[in-house]
Amino acid sequence: MDKYLIVGLGNVGDEYDLTRHNTGFMVLDAFAKASNISFEDRRYGFVAETSLKGRKVFLLKPSTFMNLSGNAVRYWLNHENIDQSRLLVISDEVALPLGDFRLKASGSNGGHNGLGHIQQLIGQNYARLRMGIGNDFPRGMQVDWVLGKYNEEELKELQPSLDIAVDIIKSFVLAGIDITMNQYNKLGKKNGRGSKD
Repeated sequence: MDKYLIVGLGNVGDEYDLTRHNTGFMVLDAFAKASNISFEDRRYGFVAETSLKGRKVFLLKPSTFMNLSGNAVRYWLNHENIDQSRLLVISDEVALPLGDFRLKASGSNGGHNGLGHIQQLIGQNYARLRMGIGNDFPRGMQVDWVLGKYNEEELKELQPSLDIAVDIIKSFVLAGIDITMNQYNKLGKKNGRGSKD
């Protein structure tokens, strides 16, 4: 059976719930809710399992904290013998407006600590879905911004993108990265404003 690993990046602990840096966790929570599955506390993270048309899908929320996310990703790839081409990592992205998103087959970490650590351990050849969180913060205040919680209005604005991200995961598993990028990246350009990669 083909296996897929879908990783949402974030930090564990109640104090990090609904923070911008936990948008990857929020996508996986939305997927789990839609699939009626729940997460279990396992090695290096919280894991939920489901299958889509005969393909086994592992959802992973690393419990390593963001800057050591690579440990969890590498462990679960090896533990389940999952090919790296079947890995999708979902992270927050300050360079994209809130509600925007961008799916890529590979690339740099863009200064994201979680992606940076994954890249150190497995290289940069894996698919990633970057969820825009905006960058409405004064210079030098990025850490406070990403660890700040979404307000109600922002959550409303983000919700449609979380729903689309759930569809993106399904498409990645069933149709592959290229078809999924072609289909969904044009939806990511919020209000017709393209964002530069």
